[in-house]
Amino acid sequence: MRVTHIVWDWNGTLFHDIDAVVEATNAIFASYGLDMLTVESFREVYTRPIWLTYERMLGRSLLDGEWERLDTGFHEHYHRMMARCGLSDGAETGLAAWTASGGSQSLLSMWSHDRLLPKVREMSLDRHFTRVDGLIGTPGGHKAEHMAAHIAVLGVEARDVLVIGDSVDDAHAARHIGARAVLYTGGTTHRSHLEALGVPVVDTLADALKHA
Repeated sequence: MRVTHIVWDWNGTLFHDIDAVVEATNAIFASYGLDMLTVESFREVYTRPIWLTYERMLGRSLLDGEWERLDTGFHEHYHRMMARCGLSDGAETGLAAWTASGGSQSLLSMWSHDRLLPKVREMSLDRHFTRVDGLIGTPGGHKAEHMAAHIAVLGVEARDVLVIGDSVDDAHAARHIGARAVLYTGGTTHRSHLEALGVPVVDTLADALKHA
């Protein structure tokens, strides 16, 4: 089947922010006496919902109110550190090439919509997207239901959609709606975890677009 629409993920896919994510995570756990995470060790432990990642790190369930405190702290650090981050290699050229080919594309992220949209506009990328959706409501959950709502509003056929993301959650969201997925190794998830899903795994966004 021919791909006519691409749904992109933002954090870790188009936006190369893995270093800021790891630094912010280390900052919120500094008082817990845990070993500092590297990019690779973070990828080993990362999963969604994100509170499960934190429970893996701690080796226990989160206490009442602990998730909210950690999540607030993470975003305070992340929003400061992300100022040093830019687009992933090949992101801008890939978006432009797909637009030029006549295909449509949209952006769906689990990052706050109120922060996502201004950032996309600041980087002059909004012209490429027919729709940009970030998270409205409680953070930390799964992407599948948001993907279904995103596709429904777009009015595209799921069988014609390719989802390009960097996490297991992106693949599950694509499967949930009956779309295909390609997973990129530049984000939060270890390659071995991506490969276990049985979908194409690529090291560059240019290679991801070859599947479209």
